[in-house]
Amino acid sequence: MEEKKDKKLRSADWFSPEDPKSAFIHRSWMRNQGLPTDYFEGRPVIGICNTWSELTPCNAHLRDFAEFVKKGVLEAGGVPYEFPVTSCGEILMRPTAMLFRNLASMDTEESIRANPLDGIVLLTGCDKTTPSTVMGACSVDLPTIVVPGGPMLNGKYKGERIGSGTFVWQLKDKIKNEGFTPEDQIEAEICSARSAGHCMTMGTASTMACMVESLGLTLPGAAAIPAVDSRKKVMAQLSGRRIVEMVKEDLKISKILTKEAFENSIKVNAAVGGSTNFIIHLLAIAGRVGVKLNLKEFDTLGSKIPLLVNLMPSGSYLMEDFFDAGGLPVVINEMKEHLHHNVITVNGKSLVDNNDGAECYNDEVIATLEKPFMEEAGIAVLYGNLCENGAVIKPSAATPELMTHKGKAVVFETIEEFLQTVDDPDLEIDENSVMVLKGVGPVGYPGMAEVGNMDLPEKLLKKGIKDIVRISDGRMSGTAFGTVVLHVSPESSVGGVLALVKSGDTIILDVPNRKLHLDVDETELKKRKAEWVPPKPPVDRGYTSLYTRTVQQSHLGADLDFLVGKSSSKVTRDAH
Repeated sequence: MEEKKDKKLRSADWFSPEDPKSAFIHRSWMRNQGLPTDYFEGRPVIGICNTWSELTPCNAHLRDFAEFVKKGVLEAGGVPYEFPVTSCGEILMRPTAMLFRNLASMDTEESIRANPLDGIVLLTGCDKTTPSTVMGACSVDLPTIVVPGGPMLNGKYKGERIGSGTFVWQLKDKIKNEGFTPEDQIEAEICSARSAGHCMTMGTASTMACMVESLGLTLPGAAAIPAVDSRKKVMAQLSGRRIVEMVKEDLKISKILTKEAFENSIKVNAAVGGSTNFIIHLLAIAGRVGVKLNLKEFDTLGSKIPLLVNLMPSGSYLMEDFFDAGGLPVVINEMKEHLHHNVITVNGKSLVDNNDGAECYNDEVIATLEKPFMEEAGIAVLYGNLCENGAVIKPSAATPELMTHKGKAVVFETIEEFLQTVDDPDLEIDENSVMVLKGVGPVGYPGMAEVGNMDLPEKLLKKGIKDIVRISDGRMSGTAFGTVVLHVSPESSVGGVLALVKSGDTIILDVPNRKLHLDVDETELKKRKAEWVPPKPPVDRGYTSLYTRTVQQSHLGADLDFLVGKSSSKVTRDAH
């Protein structure tokens, strides 16, 4: 792209304003870091937005990455400044990291707006750090590039691949039925997380890395490079160089995130077997950048796309294998007949041109359109009286025989009730039952936790049952699997029909026809609705109170209603 001539840098309002007093204040205090005069003389100022935190183990290596970005920025003539934002660690944060995604997006947005920055590099990794920082950057709309932190190396346990995250969901069955000892568990813990980086399955973190690459927000090939691979550091340095050029070209994030870019990303997500969490994050990003995107489009655009990537939890391999096989460029090249060719990416070229001719080195990991691993693997969106605004299911992670099912509901009113009673030997449940969990949506949990893939009762595991239909208004980890209906909207805690389900009610799941139906007479439902009492808010102060009062439902992306849209990069009032 061509450089924009005589474009005044945003940072000049801080470092070269007409008021000499203001210039003196801004420059002199920055000089205490040993900065030379030419740092304030018209060089693009690049903010490196770092989600590093030792409490977010997936992102604990990003301090090192920032140094490579800085090298690239300096080489290209820019001035880099690293700054921290809220880091949403999926592993440790309670009640759920998703509660804090919107808070982190606010932190990112306001940190960018308030400071003399011309371009932004987002250092991301764990699940929520990618969408939160992208959401915040969208609302300011400056030139922006993403550097994903990368997955861990493959887990290896007793000679077999072990997927971080995915193995967790097998643990209960292994303990109950396979003689898995405490010593085995310790060894598996060590083996499943043996390097820096995020989950190496096609969980939500890997899905988010693929999402930003398919949206055009990273340099080509960035998503799958393992965190400890030297090529990841090269990518970080090259991204630092590129963001300076993007500032000169005025290539803002809104110019990249067009409707066509979102449509491409939906199709690529289907092809890689990405997480259902992709939906809720992409909807929120679209809301920030002003692109109209609705839940049903994830089905109409993606559900007929074949599965091309054989990664856990839908397959057998892991992200390191995916990278070695050629990574996302191979998938994009294979998918080019399904993609828009006119979308620009951060390097100024189109998504298709960037990946033209990418070669596959292992067809057991990445398949072709002619011979996919599954003919139709994208996410299915369901509608019916149980989910008026929609619900989702991931067919590639489900049991085919359960995709059409009719069964009696076994209802858990809260997550606490589920944990206390699921293994009760007297629980009335069998393989034909439908487990229903309420109160785990955006308002109810609060924050819409990853508890939708409920552990099966011990009594079913002992019978060798591996899967039954499960329904909730919550989410599930992208590393999880099963015939799990998620994101039911409206959620139970705001009075959706899910709130009215009772144990013994018949529920009909018909994924081929996209239906989810509670087989209860309308008169009876009206009676139950009249008797329903809204649950008391779990917290009445602070950010959580703000969140529960303003969060949108899952079919809209679960953003806070007052954050949708842009704030712009213009701040007219000075502090001095």
